[in-house]
Order: sequence, then structure tokens, then C-alpha cells
Amino acid sequence: MPEDALGHRALCRADADADSYVNVDADADADADTDTDTATKTRRCCKSDLGIACLQCAEPPHNPPMSDLQANEVLPRLLLIDGLNLVRRIYEANGEPESTEKVELAMRNSIASLRRALDEHRPSHALAAFDYGGPTWRHALYPRYREKRAPMPVILREALPELYRQIDAQLGICCVSIADVEADDVIAAVALRWQARALGPAIILSTDKDLCQLLQHGCLVRDHFKPEWRDAAWVERRFGVPIAALGDWLALAGDDSDDIPGVRGIGPKAATRLLQAYGDLDRVLREGGALQGAEARRLREQSAQARLSRQLVELKTDVAIGLTWNALKLSA
Repeated sequence: MPEDALGHRALCRADADADSYVNVDADADADADTDTDTATKTRRCCKSDLGIACLQCAEPPHNPPMSDLQANEVLPRLLLIDGLNLVRRIYEANGEPESTEKVELAMRNSIASLRRALDEHRPSHALAAFDYGGPTWRHALYPRYREKRAPMPVILREALPELYRQIDAQLGICCVSIADVEADDVIAAVALRWQARALGPAIILSTDKDLCQLLQHGCLVRDHFKPEWRDAAWVERRFGVPIAALGDWLALAGDDSDDIPGVRGIGPKAATRLLQAYGDLDRVLREGGALQGAEARRLREQSAQARLSRQLVELKTDVAIGLTWNALKLSA
């Protein structure tokens, strides 16, 4: 694979028997040629002009209760790891100055943390998605995307290729990074294809709230550090809205961590109140914006910015992964 913008390579184990197994991308490729109104089975999103498959329109598959997952050890399950989310949290938890020793400790602790995740969830298949580096489709849509985010320390960035190799060699987990998209998009694409085949539960290891949008499609989201399951009840407690409205909430309130603007003057509490009153972003802008007062004026004047923000928080699901399910299968 070509070197990415950060100088590391996406690492995937070679699959000599690739033709004998279903390709991760096979469902997406087949769906692209199918005439259907289901947004996740098209190359366009009902809310996007960029050809981004939508997360909102598909019927969620059955989500087995957690007790079933614990009891049924033979049930196939997919573990999807938000790689940099885990590595950077471990690295930044160490308050020592930048040094080779700090990086090496973070690498060892990351491997140990992933081993603990494998022991806890006992997946049959696993993938660790890492950001490729450089601009993505979100930067093309909004050049100020993540402009205030601190860059990754160079010493940590340079250690990532070796970390990819160690994750594969020690744990058998395939590491993937793909140009022009983020790790979240890779995770969403693989998770929805796994769910569409009803292969078993898909467990996402991340503290990124954006990935909670996948809960509405039957995925499970795990905060590996607390640890806790981020389920529908967690979303309701944290944001005051149902899972299906989480993207709309972020579009109104904005997200400082990614420099997503939202609607200026509409904070988290107002976003929750508006969505509880109107249900979704379209109705908030149409009906809430028709009222009198400063809040309605903000909604009218910044409606385009709100819709832009909604596109930025959407997860791109038509990403070509270039792997078979067999490549993600862990050794017994």
C-alpha cells in the first residue's frame, strides 16, 4: 500500500484464499447497482450532496441482549477498534515530557489494553481503524474542520507503523487506514456491512460520541476506559435526545473537538429543548425558525450552517475497505 500523509502504511494481513470468502465490500458493491430507496443501499445520502451513504434510513437489525452475548461464546462477533482514540488517550494520560520512553510505554500499554479487550469481548473477527492523515472529505466540505485541534506529537506519529506491526503480530488484529476518510468512517462502513449480513453483534471500542449514531443500527458501543456500555439510555442521559436525533443535536450545538460550527447561540441545552419540541433538525429549522425572537432569527440566519454541520457529523458508509471477512478473522 502507498505511504500515507503521515509516513506510515496501512497494514493488512495478506489473504491467500481471498477468492474463497465474501469480501467486506461485496455488499456495498452489489447495493450500488440496486434500484432502492434505502439510503444505506445507495451512493447518495438524503441529507448530503457528496454521495455519502446515510445512517438514518435503514432498518436496524436485531441487537442481542448483553446477557446473550456473555452466554453464547460461539456467536460470531466483530470488534471494531477506534485505534487513535485508544492510543492517544493512553499516551496523553502520561503527564511526562515527550520522550522515546514515553512513546514506548504508550505502545506497550496500548497492546495490553487491546489484549484486555479481546479477553473481555472474545470476538471472532476484529479490525483496528486508524486515521490515514492529511485532509479528508470533511476538509473539502469545510476547510476549517479540526483547524484548532493540536497535531499529534511527531515522536508518537513516527512510532505508529511499528505499532501497527505489533498489533498484527502479537494480537492478530488487522490495522486499516484509508485516504480521504477518518477511522470513524471505516468503522461505520464495516459495521453496517457486518450487520446487514446478520453475522452477529458488532462491538465498537471508542469514546467518540459520533460513533453512538451506529447504535440505531444495532451496533454496540463500549467505552473501554470507564468501562461502560454507551447505549440508548446513555445517549438520553448525556444529550437528552434519542439516538436517531444525536446527529441533529450535534448539528445544532456544534462540536468544539472537531471545530464543527453548529448554530452560534444555540448551546447544548437549547439543542436538546428544540429537538424535544420538534423532533429533528428539518422541523427545528422549518417550524422553530418561523417563530419570533432571537433564537428563531439565529435558526433562520444560520440554517445553511446547521445543515453543513449535519453533513460533517454524518458517517460515510460507502468506503471501499479492500478486505475479506476472512482477513479479519482471529485465530482460535
